[in-house]
Amino acid sequence: MASIAIIDYGMGNLHSIAKATEHVAGRQRVQVTSDHDDILSAGRVIFPGVGAIRDCMAELQRTGLDQVVMEAARNKPLLGVCLGMQALLTHSEENDGTNCLGLVPGEVVRFAPAMEENGERLKIPHMGWNRVEQAYPHAMWQGIPDGSRFYFVHSYYAVPQRDADVAATTPYGVEFASVIAHGNVFAVQFHPEKSQHVGLQLLANFVAWNGGS
Repeated sequence: MASIAIIDYGMGNLHSIAKATEHVAGRQRVQVTSDHDDILSAGRVIFPGVGAIRDCMAELQRTGLDQVVMEAARNKPLLGVCLGMQALLTHSEENDGTNCLGLVPGEVVRFAPAMEENGERLKIPHMGWNRVEQAYPHAMWQGIPDGSRFYFVHSYYAVPQRDADVAATTPYGVEFASVIAHGNVFAVQFHPEKSQHVGLQLLANFVAWNGGS
């Protein structure tokens, strides 16, 4: 039976994303695991995360899961979620600067403290529902209308070096990259497990996705 591994490195709402993935996984087995062999033998991998990037990278490096993520991304479909998306970039300015995995060239930066939209001061963190504007067609957008709203909670956002890696943007004071597509990697700043129907559709698309665009 094909399987989906959700990487457990101690940072992420693993129960929620596991339950949401199981809901759409059909006959595929969903496993929350930190075991290197289980992750590398799975057909698909989800890389979640919440919290601070320095703690994330320290734990990945301590457990050797940093290299597991990199190998998985080369060989199978990988879905990055929230902090898991940010960790895929080169560097984050969070925690006075933190080197990340470097799989996707680019930086992670903080929202400016005094942003406004339509004359109203924007709160940081960016929390709640916001629209996701698709940059180009992709298999992971199947059945998801352009401009659909997903649920966000974050204070930092990704700035990829290559425009081709930006699969969607979202407005919040700036137009930031809310989705990255890079080879076998599809990574989202929002939480699909908290995004109701469109979030479940995205997870269902991942269950069926074989990598690439």
